[in-house]
Amino acid sequence: MARVKLDTIDRKILADLQSDGRITNVELARRAGISAPPCLRRVRALEEAGFVRGYRAELDPEHLGFSVTVFARVGLESQADLDLKKFEALVQSWPEVRECYMLAGETDFLLKIVAKDWDAYQRFLTTRLTAAPPVRHVRTSLTIRTSKYEPGVPIELLEAEEPSGDDD
Repeated sequence: MARVKLDTIDRKILADLQSDGRITNVELARRAGISAPPCLRRVRALEEAGFVRGYRAELDPEHLGFSVTVFARVGLESQADLDLKKFEALVQSWPEVRECYMLAGETDFLLKIVAKDWDAYQRFLTTRLTAAPPVRHVRTSLTIRTSKYEPGVPIELLEAEEPSGDDD
């Protein structure tokens, strides 16, 4: 995939959208130091280029009654591509699994699982996760609290790649 160069304004727009997806275009343009029409064009171009995958509300699990979060390291019986893909498809059908990462090393997958309570988590673990045919072992860690939650990427670490354009 060809890398698109982001200027200072693009990086500012992405940082502001990442921290507040509901920001108005007028406020976004003000923060970026450009007028609203070119700001909207830049946002649309960033979306079309795939830099922005979507917008969503961030919900509080505790307020919705999901008090248990567990990270599960899953090892499969086989690492054949077909078996890995079958497991990934199976994970897609489990609403309790909120994130799934295929890993290199002794663990094949890392899952982030949420449940209403410990009993609900144990039911999921014993009736679905460990019962899944490709699963060889599951090692779990129950979260105590979240010390840092920063979704997205550290845009502030991107280096200036080209000077800002004069399109405002």
